[in-house]
Amino acid sequence: MRKFNVTGLCVPDKHYMADISNKINKIANMVDEGLYFTINRPRQYGKTTTMLMLSKALSEKYVVIKTSFEGVGDDLFDTEEKFCSKIFGVFADSVEFNNEELAAKMRILENETADFKSLSRAITGLIKELGKDIVLIIDEVDKSSANRVFMQFLGLLRNKYLAMSSGEDKSFQSVILGGVHDIKNIKLKIREEKDRAFNSPWNVAADFKVDMSFSQSEIEAMLKEYIKDTGITMDTGLISKEIRRFTSGYPYLVSRLCKNIEEYLGRDWTLKGLEASIKMTLNEKSTLFDDVIKNIENNPELKAVVYEILVEGREIPFNPMAYEKGIMYGILAEKERKLGIDNRIYESLLYDYMLAQQDMRAMVSRFSSTGNSLLIHNGQLDMEKALLKFQEFMYEQYRQEDERFYETNGRLIFLAYLKPILNGHGFSFVEAQTRENRRMDVVITFGAQKFVVELKIWNGRKYEEKGLEQLAEYLDTQKLEEGYMVVFNFNTDKKYSSQWLEVKGRRLFEVIV
Repeated sequence: MRKFNVTGLCVPDKHYMADISNKINKIANMVDEGLYFTINRPRQYGKTTTMLMLSKALSEKYVVIKTSFEGVGDDLFDTEEKFCSKIFGVFADSVEFNNEELAAKMRILENETADFKSLSRAITGLIKELGKDIVLIIDEVDKSSANRVFMQFLGLLRNKYLAMSSGEDKSFQSVILGGVHDIKNIKLKIREEKDRAFNSPWNVAADFKVDMSFSQSEIEAMLKEYIKDTGITMDTGLISKEIRRFTSGYPYLVSRLCKNIEEYLGRDWTLKGLEASIKMTLNEKSTLFDDVIKNIENNPELKAVVYEILVEGREIPFNPMAYEKGIMYGILAEKERKLGIDNRIYESLLYDYMLAQQDMRAMVSRFSSTGNSLLIHNGQLDMEKALLKFQEFMYEQYRQEDERFYETNGRLIFLAYLKPILNGHGFSFVEAQTRENRRMDVVITFGAQKFVVELKIWNGRKYEEKGLEQLAEYLDTQKLEEGYMVVFNFNTDKKYSSQWLEVKGRRLFEVIV
């Protein structure tokens, strides 16, 4: 029986996979046009699986050399002579299983290439001899891209591509590089003046615009395949929509949520089961999440932008040049022409990470000792009491603070307050679709209960009334009768009030802090 896979290559006969045939066709069209390009996407985004399926699709028309420099050893890149004398051996290893004759030809060439000039001639000669176009696919190029010899190799391919375009040489029909980084944007720092020509060796590469995230329809098709095998019943439209909403179609996260439900959560293919899977995923240690945190910590500017978006609620215009690293790592993405966190799971991960920082740990610890058991009766969370308790805490600790404090810290303080209450029983996430410059919704589940709490900076009564109407409208979409609003008011004469209001047929509990 097939399984949901989250490790390594996905194989159609063994694993449930989203139908990416449309994506493969689009990439194949780029190959038919003779384009050279890089498939650069974040880690665990399905690049290797896509390249495998692409190579199979192309093999009916082209000779395909699909290889990777992972595991070949660093000594391959020691010198030009060593690289040129070994590269055809690497190619031969990759095709030998399916094409022994071609592999044998390549091993002969391996003994005839000692520099880039002879390597170039050998590539031309092989293509002439075969009488068939060759497509070269190299996966996992990130490690190699920092190497001078590899960049020289790309420079060779670039020169042959240009010469082929003018009818003066023969070269690969298409060259496809796979990795996290876009090779044409890498600037290799080489001291020698004579080597500076290799700083941008891949400027012939075409833009790669194929959306590799899973759409709702692609996720639903995968779930329907699962239903055929298992006989399980579920609302595939609803579940696929919610999986897409939480993951933004990030392939690893899609498979991870499905795998948890299938193997660890009793096949509970309901919204409740999906929420449990999200919580389980966030509590798991994974190389993907480790990479997200590492990239945040290694790039202070990226960390500052993430903080502005998540904690301060700032609206930042989308600019792929200014925020290139965050987009490349899959942390940032365009959200309605503004910069946002790529998916809701990453949002929750990063909120939890921020709450674990040293300056917040003491606050979380303080909240955990304030009698949270008084807020829970018979397994039910009393949200009204929880917000009144939060109001009391803010009065005791922060009543002297100014507007800047509330804008910078208010949201994070509230999430820190929720953490010990929900620990082991509930789950919360920020509803990014309703976040504006001074407004943010937190959706909370606690067992079978669901709450929406809007956090808002005071900006006058007119905006307050508009916010209440927006909250009521959002509650209508969530089929909830009651909602909650926490207003951070920085006026010195404010009153720490609370009241129930009736707005557009919904009951709203408003607390001023």
